[in-house]
Amino acid sequence: MSRYEEARKMYAALGADTEAALDTLKDVSVSVNCWQGDDLQGFDSPDKLSGGIQATGNYPGAARTPEELAADHDFAFSLMPGKKKLNLHSSYAVYEKGEVPDRSDIRPRHFKWWVDYAKERGLGIDFNPTFFSHPMVKNNLTLSSPDEEVRNYWIRHGKCCIRLAQYFAEETGMPSVVNIWIPDGYKDYPADRIGPRARFKASLDEILAEPRDPEKVFVTLESKVFGIGLEAYTVGSAEFCLAYAQEKGITPLMDNGHYHPTETVSDKISSLLLFHREIGLHLTRPMRWDSDHVVLFEDEIREIAKEIVRCKALDRVFIATDFFDGAINRISAWVTGVRSVQKALLYALLQPSEKLTALQNSADFTSLMVAQEELKTAPFGDVWDEYLSRCGVVKDYLPLVKKYESDVLSKR
Repeated sequence: MSRYEEARKMYAALGADTEAALDTLKDVSVSVNCWQGDDLQGFDSPDKLSGGIQATGNYPGAARTPEELAADHDFAFSLMPGKKKLNLHSSYAVYEKGEVPDRSDIRPRHFKWWVDYAKERGLGIDFNPTFFSHPMVKNNLTLSSPDEEVRNYWIRHGKCCIRLAQYFAEETGMPSVVNIWIPDGYKDYPADRIGPRARFKASLDEILAEPRDPEKVFVTLESKVFGIGLEAYTVGSAEFCLAYAQEKGITPLMDNGHYHPTETVSDKISSLLLFHREIGLHLTRPMRWDSDHVVLFEDEIREIAKEIVRCKALDRVFIATDFFDGAINRISAWVTGVRSVQKALLYALLQPSEKLTALQNSADFTSLMVAQEELKTAPFGDVWDEYLSRCGVVKDYLPLVKKYESDVLSKR
């Protein structure tokens, strides 16, 4: 008898169906962040990252062109099981030689290269306006700036991104999630908190006035508690973003690195699902702050996955990765992070949720504790290996990554 068959029997004894879990997981899509491949540098500016955001590390081999980034994507995708989408920032526009980049006037022709890439591979495209690392980010402000010229520039950018998401959805045949996050805020205590938020609200209103098909384009709004150089006050706080999303009927998005250290996104998921048709997630690994470390198969990622599954919301949650580590091999970081998300989802699907809920509802907390502890030592790894095998993906990917590094990355 194979190890998987043994594992299947052991999980069955605990009340879990491994076949049902494997069958469900193969249809769950994870949106993979393109910016892990080049430390979020993009192609429209030679400037270093700025605006409350940074990448660390100088490991050799970062992608420098669309062709290099796409090749790295292809190789990384080949080592990831399950369904994927491509998640782009607007700073990855592909301009013609001699063309001056202008984020306030990006058009479908600037992303046709990526659309062709996605269509050839059967991928959908999610999208993010890039409100940072640009000369028009002045005094760490964009959509909330008191400078009308600055504010209008970024409003035009936001509108362009809505139109591009519509283009992506129509071209790929898959919905596009367009996620709005701004770095606006102040390093020290501000004299006026409501003014910037009022301007941000008015700017968002203008952006959302851009026509879109709500079944093809899902606009999300992402909050943050603070940023580098923005320690005292962030315009797009959790309270602002949740209230705005509720009022406008758009989708709230939570990044699990964007909260106070004692807050957990896993505890917030069930609340938001009661009030929103869909929610979005950016999965990362905060290390004391929003440091965007590579996602690992750790407690909070497992708890997030369990909440999605327990709430029967796999079709209501947009799952995306958001990390960028330039200190290690970037492709290995990609693969490790996305596999960790998929591991967490499989782990969640192997929880006998109805059985555990029944124990909770009957106040049999002793049996609940014991059952949860028994599941921790169940042969999860054997079921994961079976999933990799069924997806045609190798288990030990590091030797292949090292070879790609030697053959390709080292020559850049």
